[in-house]
Amino acid sequence: MSSWTHVQVAIVGGGPVGMCLAAELAGYGVRTLVLESRTSVSQRPKATTLHARSVQCLVRRGHLTGLVSARGAASSPFHFAGIPGLEISAPEGEPEPVLKCAQADLERAFEARARAAGARVLRGLSVTDVVQEQDAVRITATAAGVGGRWRWRAGYLVGADGARSAVRELAGIGSRTYPATVSAMMGRVRLRHAGDLQEGWHRTPRGWIVAKGSPDGAFHLRTLNCQGEHADRHRPLDLDELRREVSWIAGRDIGMSDPRWLSRFSDFSRVARAYRSGRVLLAGDAAHVHFPIGGQGLSTGLLDAVNLGWKLALTVRGGAGRGLLDTYDQERRPAAQRVVDNTRAQLALMRPGAELDPLRELFCDILAKGSEHGLAAMISSQDTVLPSRTGCSSAYEGRFLQNVPLTTAQGPTDVIGVLRQGRPVLLLLGERGSGYAEQARDWSPSLHVVHAAATPELPCEALLVRPDGYIAWASDGDALGEALTAYLGSGRRPADTGMAAALS
Repeated sequence: MSSWTHVQVAIVGGGPVGMCLAAELAGYGVRTLVLESRTSVSQRPKATTLHARSVQCLVRRGHLTGLVSARGAASSPFHFAGIPGLEISAPEGEPEPVLKCAQADLERAFEARARAAGARVLRGLSVTDVVQEQDAVRITATAAGVGGRWRWRAGYLVGADGARSAVRELAGIGSRTYPATVSAMMGRVRLRHAGDLQEGWHRTPRGWIVAKGSPDGAFHLRTLNCQGEHADRHRPLDLDELRREVSWIAGRDIGMSDPRWLSRFSDFSRVARAYRSGRVLLAGDAAHVHFPIGGQGLSTGLLDAVNLGWKLALTVRGGAGRGLLDTYDQERRPAAQRVVDNTRAQLALMRPGAELDPLRELFCDILAKGSEHGLAAMISSQDTVLPSRTGCSSAYEGRFLQNVPLTTAQGPTDVIGVLRQGRPVLLLLGERGSGYAEQARDWSPSLHVVHAAATPELPCEALLVRPDGYIAWASDGDALGEALTAYLGSGRRPADTGMAAALS
Protein backbone atom coordinates (compact mmCIF):
# COMPACT_ATOMS: atom_id res chain seq x y z
CA MET A 1 0.00 0.00 0.00
CA SER A 2 1.86 3.07 -1.23
CA SER A 3 -0.68 5.89 -0.71
CA TRP A 4 -2.07 7.09 2.60
CA THR A 5 -5.52 5.79 3.50
CA HIS A 6 -7.60 8.20 5.59
CA VAL A 7 -9.58 7.20 8.69
CA GLN A 8 -11.07 9.29 11.46
CA VAL A 9 -9.66 7.19 14.33
CA ALA A 10 -7.06 4.42 14.29
CA ILE A 11 -6.74 2.11 17.29
CA VAL A 12 -3.55 0.11 17.69
CA GLY A 13 -4.25 -2.98 19.77
CA GLY A 14 -7.17 -5.34 19.36
CA GLY A 15 -7.50 -6.69 22.88
CA PRO A 16 -10.72 -6.17 24.83
CA VAL A 17 -9.96 -2.48 25.49
CA GLY A 18 -9.16 -1.68 21.87
CA MET A 19 -12.15 -3.65 20.57
CA CYS A 20 -14.50 -2.08 23.12
CA LEU A 21 -13.33 1.39 22.10
CA ALA A 22 -13.76 0.47 18.43
CA ALA A 23 -17.31 -0.69 19.11
CA GLU A 24 -18.02 2.57 20.90
CA LEU A 25 -16.60 4.80 18.16
CA ALA A 26 -18.08 2.88 15.25
CA GLY A 27 -21.43 2.90 17.03
CA TYR A 28 -21.23 6.69 17.02
CA GLY A 29 -20.65 6.71 13.25
CA VAL A 30 -16.89 7.32 13.43
CA ARG A 31 -14.78 5.69 10.68
CA THR A 32 -12.63 3.45 12.85
CA LEU A 33 -9.66 1.21 12.05
CA VAL A 34 -8.19 -1.39 14.44
CA LEU A 35 -4.64 -2.67 13.87
CA GLU A 36 -3.71 -5.81 15.82
CA SER A 37 -0.40 -7.69 15.63
CA ARG A 38 -1.93 -11.05 16.58
CA THR A 39 -3.61 -13.03 13.82
CA SER A 40 -6.28 -14.44 16.16
CA VAL A 41 -7.67 -14.09 19.67
CA SER A 42 -5.23 -15.48 22.23
CA GLN A 43 -6.41 -18.48 24.23
CA ARG A 44 -3.84 -17.87 26.98
CA PRO A 45 -5.68 -17.50 30.31
CA LYS A 46 -5.69 -13.86 31.33
CA ALA A 47 -8.12 -11.68 33.25
CA THR A 48 -11.48 -13.15 34.21
CA THR A 49 -12.92 -10.44 36.50
CA LEU A 50 -15.01 -7.38 35.75
CA HIS A 51 -15.85 -5.28 38.79
CA ALA A 52 -19.09 -3.45 39.50
CA ARG A 53 -18.47 0.02 38.06
CA SER A 54 -17.06 -1.41 34.85
CA VAL A 55 -20.07 -3.72 34.51
CA GLN A 56 -22.47 -0.86 35.23
CA CYS A 57 -20.91 1.46 32.64
CA LEU A 58 -20.70 -1.23 29.98
CA VAL A 59 -24.33 -2.23 30.49
CA ARG A 60 -25.40 1.40 30.11
CA ARG A 61 -23.63 1.43 26.77
CA GLY A 62 -25.41 -1.71 25.57
CA HIS A 63 -22.49 -4.11 26.02
CA LEU A 64 -22.48 -7.43 27.93
CA THR A 65 -25.89 -8.51 26.62
CA GLY A 66 -26.36 -12.14 27.58
CA LEU A 67 -23.39 -12.07 29.96
CA VAL A 68 -24.86 -10.30 32.99
CA SER A 69 -28.08 -10.58 34.93
CA ALA A 70 -29.84 -7.95 37.02
CA ARG A 71 -30.16 -9.60 40.41
CA GLY A 72 -30.79 -6.55 42.56
CA ALA A 73 -28.76 -5.74 45.67
CA ALA A 74 -26.56 -8.75 45.02
CA SER A 75 -23.13 -9.17 46.57
CA SER A 76 -20.18 -11.31 45.59
CA PRO A 77 -17.46 -12.69 47.87
CA PHE A 78 -13.98 -11.43 47.10
CA HIS A 79 -10.67 -10.91 48.87
CA PHE A 80 -8.22 -8.17 49.82
CA ALA A 81 -4.53 -9.09 49.53
CA GLY A 82 -5.54 -12.75 49.51
CA ILE A 83 -7.52 -12.37 52.75
CA PRO A 84 -11.07 -13.67 52.25
CA GLY A 85 -14.17 -11.94 53.52
CA LEU A 86 -14.49 -8.90 51.27
CA GLU A 87 -18.02 -8.47 49.90
CA ILE A 88 -18.47 -6.54 46.66
CA SER A 89 -22.05 -5.30 46.40
CA ALA A 90 -24.03 -3.06 44.09
CA PRO A 91 -27.23 -1.01 44.55
CA GLU A 92 -30.56 -2.64 43.89
CA GLY A 93 -31.43 -2.68 40.20
CA GLU A 94 -27.83 -2.86 39.06
CA PRO A 95 -26.29 -5.93 37.37
CA GLU A 96 -24.32 -8.47 39.37
CA PRO A 97 -21.36 -6.69 41.01
CA VAL A 98 -18.61 -9.10 39.92
CA LEU A 99 -18.77 -10.64 36.46
CA LYS A 100 -16.56 -13.66 35.82
CA CYS A 101 -15.88 -13.98 32.11
CA ALA A 102 -12.77 -15.04 30.20
CA GLN A 103 -10.92 -12.15 28.59
CA ALA A 104 -10.91 -13.96 25.24
CA ASP A 105 -14.71 -14.20 25.30
CA LEU A 106 -15.04 -10.49 26.02
CA GLU A 107 -12.61 -9.67 23.23
CA ARG A 108 -14.64 -11.71 20.74
CA ALA A 109 -17.88 -10.07 21.87
CA PHE A 110 -16.46 -6.55 21.53
CA GLU A 111 -14.93 -7.36 18.15
CA ALA A 112 -18.25 -8.66 16.86
CA ARG A 113 -19.96 -5.44 18.00
CA ALA A 114 -17.22 -3.31 16.47
CA ARG A 115 -17.40 -5.06 13.09
CA ALA A 116 -21.20 -4.97 13.09
CA ALA A 117 -21.07 -1.21 13.69
CA GLY A 118 -18.71 -0.72 10.75
CA ALA A 119 -15.22 -0.75 12.26
CA ARG A 120 -12.46 -2.21 10.10
CA VAL A 121 -10.24 -4.74 11.90
CA LEU A 122 -6.88 -5.74 10.40
CA ARG A 123 -4.85 -8.48 12.10
CA GLY A 124 -1.21 -9.47 11.69
CA LEU A 125 0.07 -5.89 11.40
CA SER A 126 2.65 -4.24 13.68
CA VAL A 127 2.98 -0.47 13.87
CA THR A 128 6.52 0.71 13.14
CA ASP A 129 6.17 4.49 12.89
CA VAL A 130 3.92 7.23 14.24
CA VAL A 131 4.28 10.85 13.11
CA GLN A 132 2.02 13.63 14.36
CA GLU A 133 0.98 16.42 12.04
CA GLN A 134 -1.10 19.49 12.80
CA ASP A 135 -4.37 17.91 11.74
CA ALA A 136 -3.63 14.16 11.63
CA VAL A 137 -1.35 11.29 12.63
CA ARG A 138 0.58 9.29 10.03
CA ILE A 139 0.84 5.58 10.88
CA THR A 140 3.06 2.97 9.22
CA ALA A 141 2.68 -0.77 9.81
CA THR A 142 4.24 -3.97 8.50
CA ALA A 143 3.16 -7.62 8.44
CA ALA A 144 5.51 -10.30 9.73
CA GLY A 145 7.07 -12.24 6.88
CA VAL A 146 5.38 -10.10 4.24
CA GLY A 147 7.07 -7.38 2.25
CA GLY A 148 5.78 -3.88 1.93
CA ARG A 149 4.33 -1.30 4.28
CA TRP A 150 0.81 -0.20 5.10
CA ARG A 151 0.14 3.49 5.71
CA TRP A 152 -2.78 5.40 7.17
CA ARG A 153 -3.50 9.00 8.01
CA ALA A 154 -5.83 9.23 11.02
CA GLY A 155 -7.50 12.18 12.69
CA TYR A 156 -6.65 10.58 16.04
CA LEU A 157 -4.61 7.57 17.11
CA VAL A 158 -5.31 5.54 20.25
CA GLY A 159 -2.66 3.20 21.61
CA ALA A 160 -4.34 0.23 23.28
CA ASP A 161 -1.41 -2.03 22.49
CA GLY A 162 -0.45 -3.31 25.91
CA ALA A 163 2.28 -2.79 28.45
CA ARG A 164 5.05 -2.64 25.85
CA SER A 165 3.07 -0.14 23.80
CA ALA A 166 4.75 0.85 20.56
CA VAL A 167 2.41 3.82 20.28
CA ARG A 168 3.45 5.15 23.70
CA GLU A 169 7.14 4.83 22.80
CA LEU A 170 6.82 6.22 19.27
CA ALA A 171 4.78 9.17 20.52
CA GLY A 172 7.42 9.91 23.18
CA ILE A 173 5.00 9.76 26.11
CA GLY A 174 6.87 9.28 29.38
CA SER A 175 5.75 7.33 32.42
CA ARG A 176 5.95 7.24 36.16
CA THR A 177 7.32 3.79 36.97
CA TYR A 178 7.77 1.62 40.04
CA PRO A 179 10.52 -1.02 39.70
CA ALA A 180 9.89 -4.70 40.30
CA THR A 181 10.53 -5.99 43.83
CA VAL A 182 9.05 -9.51 43.60
CA SER A 183 9.12 -12.44 41.21
CA ALA A 184 6.00 -14.37 40.21
CA MET A 185 5.20 -17.23 37.87
CA MET A 186 2.10 -18.70 36.34
CA GLY A 187 1.12 -21.67 34.24
CA ARG A 188 -1.35 -24.47 33.63
CA VAL A 189 -0.20 -27.95 34.71
CA ARG A 190 -1.42 -31.32 35.86
CA LEU A 191 -0.47 -32.30 39.39
CA ARG A 192 1.17 -35.66 39.95
CA HIS A 193 -1.15 -36.26 42.91
CA ALA A 194 -4.51 -34.50 42.95
CA GLY A 195 -4.28 -33.88 46.68
CA ASP A 196 -0.92 -32.10 46.55
CA LEU A 197 -2.63 -28.70 46.35
CA GLN A 198 -6.14 -27.63 47.19
CA GLU A 199 -7.85 -24.86 45.27
CA GLY A 200 -7.46 -21.41 46.77
CA TRP A 201 -4.88 -19.01 48.19
CA HIS A 202 -2.01 -20.55 50.16
CA ARG A 203 0.36 -18.38 52.21
CA THR A 204 3.54 -19.86 53.64
CA PRO A 205 6.62 -18.33 55.30
CA ARG A 206 8.20 -18.24 51.81
CA GLY A 207 5.43 -16.70 49.73
CA TRP A 208 2.11 -17.50 48.08
CA ILE A 209 0.63 -20.13 45.79
CA VAL A 210 -2.75 -19.57 44.15
CA ALA A 211 -4.34 -22.70 42.69
CA LYS A 212 -7.45 -22.78 40.52
CA GLY A 213 -8.80 -26.05 39.13
CA SER A 214 -10.08 -26.61 35.60
CA PRO A 215 -12.97 -28.87 34.56
CA ASP A 216 -10.49 -31.23 32.86
CA GLY A 217 -8.55 -31.74 36.09
CA ALA A 218 -5.64 -29.39 35.33
CA PHE A 219 -4.63 -26.54 37.63
CA HIS A 220 -3.82 -22.91 36.89
CA LEU A 221 -1.02 -21.98 39.29
CA ARG A 222 0.41 -18.61 40.27
CA THR A 223 3.30 -18.07 42.63
CA LEU A 224 4.63 -15.07 44.54
CA ASN A 225 8.21 -14.93 45.77
CA CYS A 226 9.01 -11.74 47.72
CA GLN A 227 12.79 -12.28 47.88
CA GLY A 228 13.38 -10.05 44.88
CA GLU A 229 12.75 -9.50 41.20
CA HIS A 230 13.54 -12.05 38.49
CA ALA A 231 17.21 -12.19 37.60
CA ASP A 232 16.23 -12.48 33.94
CA ARG A 233 12.63 -11.37 33.47
CA HIS A 234 12.47 -12.37 29.81
CA ARG A 235 14.06 -15.82 30.05
CA PRO A 236 11.49 -18.48 29.10
CA LEU A 237 9.99 -20.32 32.06
CA ASP A 238 10.10 -24.13 31.93
CA LEU A 239 8.30 -26.80 33.91
CA ASP A 240 11.27 -27.71 36.11
CA GLU A 241 11.69 -24.13 37.31
CA LEU A 242 7.97 -23.76 38.04
CA ARG A 243 7.94 -27.08 39.91
CA ARG A 244 10.96 -26.06 42.02
CA GLU A 245 9.36 -22.70 42.84
CA VAL A 246 6.00 -24.19 43.83
CA SER A 247 7.70 -26.90 45.90
CA TRP A 248 9.98 -24.39 47.65
CA ILE A 249 7.09 -22.10 48.60
CA ALA A 250 4.95 -25.04 49.71
CA GLY A 251 7.79 -26.61 51.70
CA ARG A 252 7.28 -30.04 50.10
CA ASP A 253 7.80 -31.66 46.74
CA ILE A 254 4.90 -31.14 44.33
CA GLY A 255 5.12 -33.02 41.08
CA MET A 256 3.53 -31.73 37.90
CA SER A 257 3.40 -32.36 34.17
CA ASP A 258 1.80 -31.24 30.90
CA PRO A 259 2.75 -27.54 31.14
CA ARG A 260 0.98 -24.87 29.13
CA TRP A 261 1.15 -21.07 29.04
CA LEU A 262 4.11 -20.76 31.40
CA SER A 263 5.22 -17.17 32.05
CA ARG A 264 6.79 -14.79 34.55
CA PHE A 265 5.46 -11.53 35.93
CA SER A 266 6.28 -9.06 38.69
CA ASP A 267 5.02 -5.98 40.50
CA PHE A 268 6.55 -3.55 38.01
CA SER A 269 4.02 -0.71 37.73
CA ARG A 270 3.56 2.16 35.32
CA VAL A 271 1.28 5.14 34.84
CA ALA A 272 1.78 7.24 31.71
CA ARG A 273 2.50 10.88 32.53
CA ALA A 274 -0.14 11.90 29.99
CA TYR A 275 -3.01 9.99 28.43
CA ARG A 276 -3.10 12.47 25.59
CA SER A 277 -0.31 14.00 23.53
CA GLY A 278 -1.84 16.05 20.74
CA ARG A 279 -3.74 13.61 18.55
CA VAL A 280 -2.34 10.50 20.23
CA LEU A 281 -4.12 8.94 23.22
CA LEU A 282 -3.44 5.90 25.40
CA ALA A 283 -5.83 3.39 26.97
CA GLY A 284 -5.61 0.16 28.93
CA ASP A 285 -2.23 -1.41 29.67
CA ALA A 286 -0.55 1.03 27.29
CA ALA A 287 -1.42 3.73 29.85
CA HIS A 288 -1.17 1.80 33.13
CA VAL A 289 0.25 -1.47 34.44
CA HIS A 290 0.15 -2.81 37.98
CA PHE A 291 0.58 -5.98 40.02
CA PRO A 292 -2.39 -8.24 39.12
CA ILE A 293 -4.00 -8.48 42.54
CA GLY A 294 -7.70 -7.77 43.02
CA GLY A 295 -8.74 -8.33 39.42
CA GLN A 296 -8.68 -4.61 38.63
CA GLY A 297 -6.66 -4.44 35.42
CA LEU A 298 -9.28 -5.36 32.82
CA SER A 299 -11.94 -3.28 34.55
CA THR A 300 -9.67 -0.23 34.63
CA GLY A 301 -8.90 -0.54 30.93
CA LEU A 302 -12.53 -0.94 29.91
CA LEU A 303 -13.48 2.09 32.00
CA ASP A 304 -10.88 3.96 29.93
CA ALA A 305 -12.69 2.85 26.78
CA VAL A 306 -16.18 3.91 27.86
CA ASN A 307 -14.84 7.22 29.18
CA LEU A 308 -12.94 8.00 25.98
CA GLY A 309 -15.35 6.70 23.35
CA TRP A 310 -18.13 9.28 23.49
CA LYS A 311 -15.70 12.17 24.09
CA LEU A 312 -13.55 11.26 21.09
CA ALA A 313 -16.65 10.71 18.93
CA LEU A 314 -18.02 14.15 19.80
CA THR A 315 -14.60 15.68 19.11
CA VAL A 316 -14.26 13.98 15.72
CA ARG A 317 -17.79 14.98 14.72
CA GLY A 318 -17.30 18.60 15.81
CA GLY A 319 -19.82 18.54 18.65
CA ALA A 320 -17.54 18.61 21.70
CA GLY A 321 -17.16 21.41 24.15
CA ARG A 322 -13.79 23.09 24.42
CA GLY A 323 -11.34 20.90 26.30
CA LEU A 324 -13.73 17.93 26.57
CA LEU A 325 -11.15 15.48 25.21
CA ASP A 326 -8.64 16.66 27.82
CA THR A 327 -10.98 15.48 30.57
CA TYR A 328 -10.15 11.90 29.58
CA ASP A 329 -6.68 12.34 31.07
CA GLN A 330 -8.00 14.36 34.00
CA GLU A 331 -10.49 11.64 34.96
CA ARG A 332 -8.79 8.39 34.06
CA ARG A 333 -5.14 8.96 34.98
CA PRO A 334 -5.90 9.59 38.70
CA ALA A 335 -8.09 6.48 38.65
CA ALA A 336 -5.20 4.40 37.35
CA GLN A 337 -2.87 5.86 39.97
CA ARG A 338 -5.32 4.80 42.68
CA VAL A 339 -5.26 1.24 41.33
CA VAL A 340 -1.46 1.20 41.27
CA ASP A 341 -1.40 2.51 44.84
CA ASN A 342 -3.92 0.01 46.21
CA THR A 343 -2.26 -2.95 44.50
CA ARG A 344 1.10 -1.91 45.95
CA ALA A 345 -0.57 -1.66 49.36
CA GLN A 346 -2.06 -5.14 48.97
CA LEU A 347 1.30 -6.55 47.95
CA ALA A 348 2.89 -4.99 51.05
CA LEU A 349 0.30 -6.83 53.13
CA MET A 350 1.08 -10.10 51.31
CA ARG A 351 4.80 -10.10 52.10
CA PRO A 352 5.41 -13.16 54.30
CA GLY A 353 7.42 -11.56 57.12
CA ALA A 354 6.23 -12.36 60.65
CA GLU A 355 6.35 -8.64 61.48
CA LEU A 356 3.26 -8.22 59.27
CA ASP A 357 1.19 -10.82 61.11
CA PRO A 358 -0.51 -8.24 63.40
CA LEU A 359 -1.46 -6.15 60.36
CA ARG A 360 -2.88 -9.20 58.58
CA GLU A 361 -4.85 -10.14 61.69
CA LEU A 362 -6.25 -6.61 61.81
CA PHE A 363 -7.47 -6.88 58.21
CA CYS A 364 -8.89 -10.34 58.87
CA ASP A 365 -10.86 -8.85 61.74
CA ILE A 366 -12.07 -5.92 59.61
CA LEU A 367 -13.29 -8.25 56.89
CA ALA A 368 -14.85 -10.71 59.34
CA LYS A 369 -16.90 -7.92 60.94
CA GLY A 370 -18.18 -6.65 57.62
CA SER A 371 -16.48 -3.27 58.09
CA GLU A 372 -14.83 -3.31 54.68
CA HIS A 373 -17.25 -1.07 52.74
CA GLY A 374 -14.55 1.42 51.78
CA LEU A 375 -12.21 -1.32 50.54
CA ALA A 376 -14.99 -2.91 48.48
CA ALA A 377 -15.94 0.43 46.92
CA MET A 378 -12.29 1.11 46.08
CA ILE A 379 -11.65 -2.28 44.46
CA SER A 380 -14.87 -2.06 42.43
CA SER A 381 -14.34 1.66 41.55
CA GLN A 382 -17.79 2.47 42.92
CA ASP A 383 -16.31 5.24 45.08
CA THR A 384 -15.23 7.22 41.99
CA VAL A 385 -16.37 10.85 41.96
CA LEU A 386 -15.27 12.80 38.91
CA PRO A 387 -13.87 16.33 39.13
CA SER A 388 -16.29 19.15 38.39
CA ARG A 389 -16.42 20.20 34.77
CA THR A 390 -18.69 23.20 35.24
CA GLY A 391 -17.63 24.54 38.60
CA CYS A 392 -21.22 24.45 39.80
CA SER A 393 -22.13 23.74 43.39
CA SER A 394 -24.36 20.73 42.69
CA ALA A 395 -24.12 17.86 45.14
CA TYR A 396 -24.75 15.45 42.25
CA GLU A 397 -22.17 16.49 39.64
CA GLY A 398 -19.45 13.91 39.12
CA ARG A 399 -21.35 11.12 40.87
CA PHE A 400 -22.62 7.97 39.21
CA LEU A 401 -26.36 7.81 38.63
CA GLN A 402 -27.56 4.47 39.91
CA ASN A 403 -30.19 2.58 38.01
CA VAL A 404 -33.66 3.63 39.19
CA PRO A 405 -37.06 2.99 37.60
CA LEU A 406 -38.54 5.79 35.51
CA THR A 407 -42.05 6.39 34.24
CA THR A 408 -42.33 8.16 30.87
CA ALA A 409 -45.18 8.81 28.44
CA GLN A 410 -43.91 5.85 26.43
CA GLY A 411 -44.12 3.55 29.45
CA PRO A 412 -41.87 2.29 32.25
CA THR A 413 -38.11 2.26 31.77
CA ASP A 414 -35.00 2.90 33.86
CA VAL A 415 -31.69 4.77 33.78
CA ILE A 416 -29.96 1.94 31.90
CA GLY A 417 -32.69 2.01 29.28
CA VAL A 418 -32.54 5.75 28.57
CA LEU A 419 -28.73 5.71 28.24
CA ARG A 420 -28.66 2.96 25.60
CA GLN A 421 -28.82 5.49 22.73
CA GLY A 422 -25.35 6.72 23.65
CA ARG A 423 -26.17 10.41 23.67
CA PRO A 424 -25.94 12.55 26.81
CA VAL A 425 -29.35 12.39 28.50
CA LEU A 426 -31.24 15.40 29.82
CA LEU A 427 -33.57 13.80 32.35
CA LEU A 428 -36.50 16.09 33.19
CA LEU A 429 -38.44 15.01 36.25
CA GLY A 430 -42.04 16.11 36.76
CA GLU A 431 -43.68 19.34 35.62
CA ARG A 432 -41.01 21.56 37.17
CA GLY A 433 -38.28 19.64 35.37
CA SER A 434 -39.97 20.16 32.00
CA GLY A 435 -39.17 23.85 32.27
CA TYR A 436 -35.55 23.12 31.40
CA ALA A 437 -36.43 21.77 27.94
CA GLU A 438 -36.46 25.23 26.36
CA GLN A 439 -33.01 26.03 27.81
CA ALA A 440 -31.61 22.95 26.04
CA ARG A 441 -33.27 23.58 22.66
CA ASP A 442 -30.10 24.63 20.84
CA TRP A 443 -28.35 21.40 21.85
CA SER A 444 -31.29 19.08 21.14
CA PRO A 445 -29.68 17.26 18.14
CA SER A 446 -26.91 15.99 20.42
CA LEU A 447 -29.12 15.29 23.43
CA HIS A 448 -31.58 12.58 24.34
CA VAL A 449 -34.26 14.49 26.27
CA VAL A 450 -36.36 12.28 28.53
CA HIS A 451 -39.45 13.51 30.37
CA ALA A 452 -40.24 11.30 33.36
CA ALA A 453 -42.45 11.47 36.41
CA ALA A 454 -40.87 12.87 39.55
CA THR A 455 -39.51 10.15 41.82
CA PRO A 456 -38.31 10.31 45.45
CA GLU A 457 -35.22 8.35 44.42
CA LEU A 458 -34.06 11.41 42.43
CA PRO A 459 -34.96 14.45 44.57
CA CYS A 460 -34.17 17.08 41.93
CA GLU A 461 -35.92 18.61 38.94
CA ALA A 462 -33.46 17.78 36.17
CA LEU A 463 -30.20 15.93 35.52
CA LEU A 464 -27.72 15.95 32.65
CA VAL A 465 -26.24 12.45 32.45
CA ARG A 466 -23.16 11.47 30.46
CA PRO A 467 -23.24 8.34 28.25
CA ASP A 468 -21.04 6.52 30.77
CA GLY A 469 -23.60 7.09 33.53
CA TYR A 470 -21.97 9.94 35.47
CA ILE A 471 -23.93 13.10 36.26
CA ALA A 472 -22.68 16.15 34.37
CA TRP A 473 -25.13 18.69 35.83
CA ALA A 474 -28.08 18.86 38.21
CA SER A 475 -30.75 21.47 38.75
CA ASP A 476 -29.38 22.40 42.17
CA GLY A 477 -26.26 23.79 40.47
CA ASP A 478 -25.48 26.56 38.02
CA ALA A 479 -27.20 27.28 34.71
CA LEU A 480 -27.89 24.34 32.41
CA GLY A 481 -26.54 26.23 29.42
CA GLU A 482 -23.08 26.45 30.99
CA ALA A 483 -22.93 22.69 31.44
CA LEU A 484 -24.19 22.00 27.93
CA THR A 485 -21.60 24.39 26.50
CA ALA A 486 -18.83 22.69 28.49
CA TYR A 487 -19.77 19.28 27.15
CA LEU A 488 -21.34 19.95 23.74
CA GLY A 489 -20.00 23.30 22.63
CA SER A 490 -21.97 26.39 21.75
CA GLY A 491 -25.07 24.66 20.44
CA ARG A 492 -26.69 23.59 17.18
CA ARG A 493 -24.29 23.09 14.26
CA PRO A 494 -24.44 21.05 11.03
CA ALA A 495 -22.20 18.29 12.44
CA ASP A 496 -24.62 17.70 15.27
CA THR A 497 -27.29 16.40 12.90
CA GLY A 498 -24.97 13.64 11.70
CA MET A 499 -24.01 12.79 15.24
CA ALA A 500 -27.62 12.52 16.29
CA ALA A 501 -28.36 10.22 13.37
CA ALA A 502 -25.41 7.99 14.24
CA LEU A 503 -26.54 7.74 17.84
CA SER A 504 -30.21 7.07 17.13
